[in-house]
Amino acid sequence: MEILQGVWEVVRSIFSNSGYAYFFTDGGYKNLIMIFIAFFFMWLGIKKGYEPLLMIPIAFGMLLANLPGANLAVQYHDLQGFIDLLAGRLTDANGNVLTPGLMDFLYFGVKAGVYPPLIFLGIGAMTDFTSLIANPISFLLGAAAQLGIFIAYVIAIAMHYDPQQAGSIAIIGGADGPTAIFVTSKLAPEMLGAIAVAAYSYMALVPVIQPPIMKALTTKKERSVVMQTLRPVTKKEKIIFPITVTVIVTLLLPDAGVLVGMLMLGNLLKESGQTERIAKAAQNELMNIVTIMLGLSVGATTSAQTFWNVKTLGIIVLGLVAFACGTAGGVLFGKILYVITRGKINPLIGAAGVSAVPMAARVAQKEGQKENPSNFLLMHAMGPNVSGVIGSAVAAGVLLTLLK
Repeated sequence: MEILQGVWEVVRSIFSNSGYAYFFTDGGYKNLIMIFIAFFFMWLGIKKGYEPLLMIPIAFGMLLANLPGANLAVQYHDLQGFIDLLAGRLTDANGNVLTPGLMDFLYFGVKAGVYPPLIFLGIGAMTDFTSLIANPISFLLGAAAQLGIFIAYVIAIAMHYDPQQAGSIAIIGGADGPTAIFVTSKLAPEMLGAIAVAAYSYMALVPVIQPPIMKALTTKKERSVVMQTLRPVTKKEKIIFPITVTVIVTLLLPDAGVLVGMLMLGNLLKESGQTERIAKAAQNELMNIVTIMLGLSVGATTSAQTFWNVKTLGIIVLGLVAFACGTAGGVLFGKILYVITRGKINPLIGAAGVSAVPMAARVAQKEGQKENPSNFLLMHAMGPNVSGVIGSAVAAGVLLTLLK
């Protein structure tokens, strides 16, 4: 009996000090719910293929953050908090001193504004701006699709979010995950996990969210418009474009300079014809490494203690409003151009003005072909689509300039 009792005490001691025991405490159910949410996002990334390169790391970071006792959740929100954490000045609710873990160090790259610009460098190296250069009017469609950002901002203010939080929520409407993370890390870092999850969820659901809005705002005749073939673009134009955009945007909005500058540097490396090796490194090795660290550390901010609140639900709802209004803004401006050009612009390409590249352009192509099988809108839609990337960075610069 004494041996059995001793074994029982050992087992009981191991269990009571394990993460499993935490699930039986008052707040343990919240961690369980977050774990199941992480499983759901993994399913979306693995089974459905929705933004898997970031959805899967974010979901796994969420899982790690909610496994009790593992010390794998991000424990600070600002740079001073990181300093306090390293110095042993941060404590939990019970007064225990927090010790820095792996995710705290990885998250530093987010909070210091390092990862999103590096992601933009890789995006620039993979982006072809030919469609935008050939049809500059696409700039206007990309700008119109940022309407959702400012509508969501006004609504968030009306719902009593403070201006910094409202700006962070509104940027979801740009449908650009790195931009949303960059802005939120500067304005409202305590909301980063919820905003990143919302932003990438809606980006992944572009084929589900956009088509009903596109159909509701256009007629069959408008959706059937076949656009003229784009003019050829010279190599000189492709080289001058990123340099010009960098100068104009950075001088106008210095806070947008780091995102736009990295985006255009990546594109210049690609188009110059002299830097193929580092262009490929930006597209592949650098992009892949930063994506892992960004996704994992952002996911690790979604611990039940910080994620589980009423404001999170508000972020999810307002993010959807922002994204839907952005899509509507692009389509409605496309209709205006349809009238001005006497039917030469298909309004569907306006929906691609949100910067979910290239998924939004593919949705425009698909919806156009449903009405007219001979229609080929992909290249035309890529103009507003890549313009939306620039537009979201500019919108981020506006928000940071006004709210920082």
